Amino acid sequence: MEYDFFNHEKATLTVMVQADNPARIKQLMDKAIPAGAEAFGIQFEQMLPEHRKPEVYRDLFSYAKGRPSYVTNYRDRQNAGKSDEELSDELVELAECGADLCDVMGDYFDRQPDEVAVDENAINKQMELINRIHEKGAKVLMSSHIMKFTPAERVLEIALEHQRRGADICKIVVGADNMEQQLENLKIINMLKEKLDIPFLFLSGGECKMLRRVGGEVGACMYLCVYEHDSFSTLTQPLLSDVKLIRYLLNK
Repeated sequence: MEYDFFNHEKATLTVMVQADNPARIKQLMDKAIPAGAEAFGIQFEQMLPEHRKPEVYRDLFSYAKGRPSYVTNYRDRQNAGKSDEELSDELVELAECGADLCDVMGDYFDRQPDEVAVDENAINKQMELINRIHEKGAKVLMSSHIMKFTPAERVLEIALEHQRRGADICKIVVGADNMEQQLENLKIINMLKEKLDIPFLFLSGGECKMLRRVGGEVGACMYLCVYEHDSFSTLTQPLLSDVKLIRYLLNK
């Protein structure tokens, strides 16, 4: 079976493998591959500085046994205090070492509450960064973590802006605190499916997390899940075993 973030008949089961050292990431990969992982997401902002080097990156990407790797390099954890220029250069290095999909934050170079840059110079720098990553052979996911309920018009505006800046995949994370908002988010995901020319990942936090479990069946290109929860994992991300079963049942 050929694994890919694009042109997949079903939303890709992307297992996030977060840790501060490569040995733990490999351990999670060893567990997740026989359980059905189709791709891996490695959040390098979690990794201790002594492990942040090219030979480690190449080893981890090859260890995935043909499954593509999605990488983030956010501003928090071990990256606290680094400039966006440093973070972006590290993303390019990850692409050069074999990462398949690099997460470019939507407010790199112009920090904003909804993670969408508005400064034109910053936007131009983002587009240059995307070109640099593409030149290394990787694709780009642009992310905006809004983390609160957001009206459809604003979600579409952000998504189209991600697309305009050159992203290959759009990722937007909103919120839903009640069933009404959750149902509205389901409508929004269908709108994105109709209006966008690139694949997207639309997620929701808050009390209602339905999109994280069924989003891939109504338009999103992938699921973000975990093999198991630990102190490094994102608790809102569902277990691989649960999402795999949901995907199977909804496609019977």
